[in-house]
Parts: sequence; C-alpha cells; structure tokens
Amino acid sequence: MLHEQIAAVTTGAGGRAYERPWFGAIVPHAGWICSGAIAAQSIATLAQSHDVAPDVVVVFGAVHTPVRIDFAALDAHERWAVPGGETPLALDAMCGLTTKSTGGGLFKVEERLHRHEHAIEVELPLIQRAWPNAKLLPIEVPANDDAVEVGRVVAELIGSNVGPRAAVYLASSDLTHYGPAYDFTPGGVGPEGLAWAKRNDARLLERVADLAADRIVPEAREHLNACGAGAIAAMLSACRATGATSARVLRHANSYETLAAVAPQPPVDAVGYASVVVG
Repeated sequence: MLHEQIAAVTTGAGGRAYERPWFGAIVPHAGWICSGAIAAQSIATLAQSHDVAPDVVVVFGAVHTPVRIDFAALDAHERWAVPGGETPLALDAMCGLTTKSTGGGLFKVEERLHRHEHAIEVELPLIQRAWPNAKLLPIEVPANDDAVEVGRVVAELIGSNVGPRAAVYLASSDLTHYGPAYDFTPGGVGPEGLAWAKRNDARLLERVADLAADRIVPEAREHLNACGAGAIAAMLSACRATGATSARVLRHANSYETLAAVAPQPPVDAVGYASVVVG
C-alpha cells in the first residue's frame, strides 16, 4: 500500500495538467490504507507543478495531544527519521521563528508535543520521495485565532531568508469525524448520516476554495468539520502571503469510501479526507 502511494508521488499520478505552480496543499493524515492515496495526490500534484524543488517543506500539523496550547509548537531535533530515510529540519527557520516570537509567545519549541503526534510524521515518507533534498519545518498549530498570523509570519520569514517561492506549505488535517465512534451523529446513523458528513466537509472546503483563512477556525469550531483547522488556516495564510489566488479540490472522500475495496466497513462511522492544492 505505502509502496504504491510513494510510486504515485514519484510518477506524479494525479497529474500536471495545471496552468500554474501550486504553493501549498491540504493532506489527510489517517493510516495510509485509509487516506494515503489522497495525501499522495496532493503531494504529487504540488511537486509536479514546479520545475525546481523547494528548499523547505513546511508542514502545519493538527494538534491531537490532549493538552491545551496557545502557541505554534516547533520541534527541538536536528532531523527526523522514518523507515527508509532521514530528513533534516530547517533549523535556521526554527531559530528565526522563536526569535520573532520573543515576548509574544506565538511560537515555542516544545518537542514533547511532536513526540507522539502523527499528523506530520505520517506525511514524511511521501515528502521524502517528492522532495528528497528539502528540509522539513514541522509546526503544530492549534485551532485558535492566531493560526492565520502563524502562517503569515512563517511565509514572511521564509521569503526573507530563502526566497518567497523556495518553500511549499502543507496542512495536515482530516475533515468531519462522523458516527457513534466519534460521538457525532447529527445527521443520523447509516448512509444518510455519512452523506450529511460529506456535506459538512463541503462547508469547510468552500471556505478553503475562497482562500478565507480567517474563516476556517470559526467554521470548524461551529461545525466540527476539521481536526486541523489551525493548520489549514495557517497554510492558506502562508500561501496568500506567497501570492496564491485560488484553490482546487482534487478529491473529496471519506474512510468508508476509501476502505470499500480493501477493508469494507459498515456505513456507520467515517472520517472525511480531501486533496486540495493552493496557488
């Protein structure tokens, strides 16, 4: 399964039939069997839209740690390793962000929040295949009112240090978590409930299509349609600061649909996923 998804990144499956380079993307972060192909489509499309590979891959990640934080969390390590390879972290950028944050608390180094967090790590094998020489800038972004500013500050620092088009920005987030397993069934249980959940996802994707970074967190707070709303808001803000004017949804599905061919499930519980590029 992972081999096929990595191959898709390498070959650019998902296409390059686009009129512009894309600056960022939304990638889901469930187990590869559930959402890996959709994440690979985002990364492949983003990679294939550029003739020159980025120096830095910024990944704004959802925060699953059950601790309230009011800052964007940076890591403390020099590199991350997963089976198959290692990726150096963008240490200069991390240092710059903590310097900018002095007194304001927008960014803090807190590696404990990264230690057991999967939202960024699960993307790393795909990132390594798409951009083998790039450095990684992992940032966990809580769903709060500062998320838009987090993205803007990151893009400003990257632009001033390595050039505005020398980075790409990923937002690692799933969409609506629906069903009794998630204690969320406003549309009922069964096929009608899963259809309701996809419409709930579509509300958030409309905000993404409008590049409405400032509306993402309020939307998710009200409708519970993204676990990484802060990450999505930061990514959109960074892309807008880089010159983005549009977004395109490449694929929108849920775990009930993606598992149908390999591990069929009853139409009860599902998590939404989307492949979206921004540029």
